[in-house]
Amino acid sequence: MPHPNASRALISQWPDAWLLAGARTPFVDYTQAFALVSPIDLGIKAARAALAGVEPGDVGTVIASSMAQTSFDAFLLPRHIGMYAGVPLEVPSHLVQRVCGGGIEIISQGADALMLGRASLALCAGAESMSRNPIAAYTHRSGFRLGKPVEFKDFLFEALLDPCIDATMGDTAENLARRFNISRQEVDAYAARSFQRAVDAQSNGFLAGEVCAVTSETFEVPGLKPRSLKLSGKEKVIDKDTHIRPTSLETLAAIRPAFGGVQTGGNSSAIVDGGAAVLVASGEYVKRKQLKPLARVVAAAAVGVPPDVMGIGPVVSIRAVLAATGLELADIDRIEINEAFGAQVLACVRELDIDQSKLNVNGGAIAIGHPLGASGLRLVLTLARELQRSGLRYGIASACIGGGQGIAMLIERS
Repeated sequence: MPHPNASRALISQWPDAWLLAGARTPFVDYTQAFALVSPIDLGIKAARAALAGVEPGDVGTVIASSMAQTSFDAFLLPRHIGMYAGVPLEVPSHLVQRVCGGGIEIISQGADALMLGRASLALCAGAESMSRNPIAAYTHRSGFRLGKPVEFKDFLFEALLDPCIDATMGDTAENLARRFNISRQEVDAYAARSFQRAVDAQSNGFLAGEVCAVTSETFEVPGLKPRSLKLSGKEKVIDKDTHIRPTSLETLAAIRPAFGGVQTGGNSSAIVDGGAAVLVASGEYVKRKQLKPLARVVAAAAVGVPPDVMGIGPVVSIRAVLAATGLELADIDRIEINEAFGAQVLACVRELDIDQSKLNVNGGAIAIGHPLGASGLRLVLTLARELQRSGLRYGIASACIGGGQGIAMLIERS
């Protein structure tokens, strides 16, 4: 199938930007323990954990990623994450919206800030509450008219529709399944492997190395009104991702199609709530503070693709990063592609001829979940930690983006 020219990608390269540290909350099935928790508080929790090894006062910029406005103070999400994480009040913050690629985008913008001399340490935080997506109306500000429809709709469901092609995100995955002749059996088999790899990564303690336990607690900062995070249900502490579970191929095969084809609720990304944060630092800061970073942030690319096959975005963005850095795919030791849909990932695998022994080796969003604004941060953080564990050099994290975009980031083990 034809693809857009990767030369139109927005490409950034950084000679001296470093992924210093990171942490994330557990990713929790929607309407469960995080059901009533504001994404701001999930972001604060992750940011505080990421900052544990440095002085928050050193942060020079706060960049946040989040999609749906799921609290009445959503306008203040980046500002409140920074302030309640202990960043000085004078340090500015802003919000980025690149849908599922937002987490990778904010790391890119953090690295840009370092190279421009605007900061020596950037706090990049993403958070999403899928549970608190509103039942919304956009047409009733002037009141209700007699006999006219009352238009309240489920934002979480309606946001999956791209009106420019009159198709849902799931439909775009089905388009790729048809174009690449991907069968339901192949998609279910891929999903079963994602679950098994995530189960293994959870049981052997690898995922625990990036997860901060969450309890009901209060965030207090002098001069500010305290904020509270309260878990729902009987759980007193959440310390691991809740969607990860042993899942057989037979179980997946029994689930009915969600979009009339190969995709189901079992082989698509899990709907979860969660937050994540990483620190991006300049080389000068790392040396001055005598710190040991996780990885060097080398390059990133964002590019547009046809909306009806938005899931192919990682192909074009990965090619753009490789072309910019002079590397070949064979040089890349580990690859993370966000598992929005199983067929979407398999289409990328076929187009790039990816060695699946290098791909999502600790499971992916089908098993772990996809909290939109936080997923890109998890991909990069998990990738960096995997390179450290395995002693390998290069990794690429990538995601497709609703509306027809792709984003990819190359990192190198420090």
